Amino acid sequence: MAALLWFFGFLLLMQFAPSCSSEGRSYEPPMKGYVCYHISHPPELDGQLGDSVWQAAPWTDWFEDIEGSLKPAPRFKTRVKMLWDDRYLYVGAELEEPHVWATLVKRDTVIFRDNDFEVFIDPDGDSQEYYEFEMNALNTVWDLLLPKPYKDGGSAVDSWDIHGLITAVHVDGTLNDPRDTDRGWSVEIAFPWAALKEYAHRPSPPADGDQWRINFSRVEWQITTTGGKYQKVPNTPEDNWVWSPQGIIDMHWPERWGYLQFSTAPPSTAKFVPDPALGVRRELYQIYYAERAYFSKHKQWTGSLDDLNLQFGEEMNAGRPQLLPTADGFEATALLTLPGNKQEHWHIRQDSRIWKEE
Repeated sequence: MAALLWFFGFLLLMQFAPSCSSEGRSYEPPMKGYVCYHISHPPELDGQLGDSVWQAAPWTDWFEDIEGSLKPAPRFKTRVKMLWDDRYLYVGAELEEPHVWATLVKRDTVIFRDNDFEVFIDPDGDSQEYYEFEMNALNTVWDLLLPKPYKDGGSAVDSWDIHGLITAVHVDGTLNDPRDTDRGWSVEIAFPWAALKEYAHRPSPPADGDQWRINFSRVEWQITTTGGKYQKVPNTPEDNWVWSPQGIIDMHWPERWGYLQFSTAPPSTAKFVPDPALGVRRELYQIYYAERAYFSKHKQWTGSLDDLNLQFGEEMNAGRPQLLPTADGFEATALLTLPGNKQEHWHIRQDSRIWKEE
């Protein structure tokens, strides 16, 4: 679910006192990868995925619970396809649902109060300035910009809009009619590169082989029928089903999202290339999580690795990281050695921003 805790005051609790999350420190997400193929002509955007261009696109894995193996598998199936051309990133999704319902009709309302489908995009993978998008079965949308995650003191920019966005919904059944059993609903979304490039800090549209970070979420409420209408079961939390599990009920840990690799090769011919910096990213986030725990206990950051009681492996060809105090908190740096003795300097700071020194 996108922002429920924030909506009820989570940001006020977290902004100046980051807490230690045992899930955050110990969970190792699966880090899914998907190859997205370039197309020469767009699909017909009618909410259905029967076009020939969609047929050539691979499906993602079935969605899992947001906490991964900690929770049972979802009751209903969800999966996604993606394509791109020179104007748009296309996302298509199928959502199995025996009772399709939706109530919200005003743009930029809190869409996850209905069952919804959500997309999260971080073009440069620095865990900052990322996009959130939500839609329901009535094709009502909510688009937001997150300058940084809520847990790091960020707040959503509701006024930001994806100009040129195209969306469509198809209901395989009858919407808001509890008298029958539906098969589900499907969506198509065309995200314009012209809008995504605003905070991408990299080419948009991308180049062949570029990788962005992305994840998908589905919010599902348990419902009952009262007076011929659907009603949420009182005092029952929503389910959160995602492509790349977070390990915690919070989508706003962008370092746990999957990888979207763009390809200009013919469909089904390119292989996903794991991020060569994944190891050093994990190493630096280990410091970040430990710093959050240290802050929770001591009400201050530390500039000493010895205070964090961490152990670092060498499998990513990274030297021992360096940690220094800053005026705002801390900055940790690690050196990554790639094949051919190419070296990259990576950094992370207290607000979770991670970046490669250019």
